[in-house]
Amino acid sequence: MKKVFIDGSAGTTGLRIKERLSARTDLTLLTLPEELRKDDGARKEKLNEADIVFLCLPDAESVKAVSMIENENTAVLDTSTAHRTAPGWAYGFPELGKDHFEKIRTGKRIAVPGCHASGFIALIAPLVRAGIIMPDTILSCTSLTGYSGGGKKMIAQYNEEGRDALLSAPRTYGLTQTHKHLKEMKALCLLDEEPLFMPIVSDFYSGMSVSVPLHDKQVLGILSDIREVYASLYKGPIVRFVEHSDEEGFLSAGKLSGKDGMEIAVFGNERRFALNARYDNLGKGASGAAVECMNILLGVDPTTGLEL
Repeated sequence: MKKVFIDGSAGTTGLRIKERLSARTDLTLLTLPEELRKDDGARKEKLNEADIVFLCLPDAESVKAVSMIENENTAVLDTSTAHRTAPGWAYGFPELGKDHFEKIRTGKRIAVPGCHASGFIALIAPLVRAGIIMPDTILSCTSLTGYSGGGKKMIAQYNEEGRDALLSAPRTYGLTQTHKHLKEMKALCLLDEEPLFMPIVSDFYSGMSVSVPLHDKQVLGILSDIREVYASLYKGPIVRFVEHSDEEGFLSAGKLSGKDGMEIAVFGNERRFALNARYDNLGKGASGAAVECMNILLGVDPTTGLEL
């Protein structure tokens, strides 16, 4: 039975992973008492005892944790941004192709994708690879997310009695165009430039809708070519292309809240259209993706323990 340790189990992502794994009968979950949760000596012991480690920590702490691992057989799944473009680390989005799947299956260092980045990369990387979007194309992306993506502090802020009235309306952020997900969005899609990125947080707990608008002059091909690429790649059960996924002309970011899947769709006409990815920022955008990668490492069904 494989031993699993979650370093940073008190955070939003760590708690969700722990909740999922606690129900598993094929794993032993290693834990630390609350008073030793930040003790480096105790952490190092568990990090090296475990077969699989989840890092749910700030970037600098994740780098430090990796440096503490001396057991060459310990596999690491890092949910921070620290290693998503680092040499030697597999990017944890297996649906991008067999090469990505194999790097996860055989890897010891796996970076779990960012929530916003997951949707953008799922939409753009296959089209660049297919030659439909050129690497030098200047793209923009809008991503609407529930407030749970901001972690414990933001969750408390939105649930506070007498909260600021401004929280009742959607709020755009990342205004300086230096969002931490931009680096992986560019790198994994093989783009020459980072996209203009507009993330928006709104007054709902979880869910995400990532949209990339395109004009026909930005692509080589027609709408059916794009749909064909998605249909051939995203056949489910976790990521799937859907022909029709709107709700009577509307598109809710909360449709897959509480789920671990992702829906890929294309809307519009032959001149102007929008690529869209819908999923849960806490599911395929965080803990669900991490558990999926662990399942692949273990050689079990990738959907084990997931809610689809």
